[in-house]
Amino acid sequence: MKIRIMTIEDYDQVYHLWKTIHGFGIRSIDDSREGVERFLKRNPTTSVVAEEDGKIVGCILCGHDGRRGCFYHVCVEEAYRKHGIGRQMVAASMRALQAEGINKVSLIAFTQNDIGNAFWNRIGWTKREDLNYYDFTLNEENITVFIE
Repeated sequence: MKIRIMTIEDYDQVYHLWKTIHGFGIRSIDDSREGVERFLKRNPTTSVVAEEDGKIVGCILCGHDGRRGCFYHVCVEEAYRKHGIGRQMVAASMRALQAEGINKVSLIAFTQNDIGNAFWNRIGWTKREDLNYYDFTLNEENITVFIE
């Protein structure tokens, strides 16, 4: 298993992986090839993929605003779970954030994502109970599709 920096050349495999993850939300604009390419150009060293024999089996989109890092679309193909791949990807992205002077990282997990929430709890992340998350849509055309 190889954990490496994600590039736009990985997009087709990553997008295919995203479409296999139950409960995953994919946005029509942000998660398009163009949207991911824009994200990777802004964050060229922090997003990672897990690759086995040329096949991408895990991914984290990771970026920062100069103050705080954020994880998006963290996933591992079902057949490869429980082998430490998610933990290795998280560690790689966190090292990349630290190298850029970032001291804190956050993520959002859907409340119904039992597998994901159990993972974050198991590896020592803290669920915040002291704040509310607010969202405002700037582009109504950016539609989220949930994978069943």
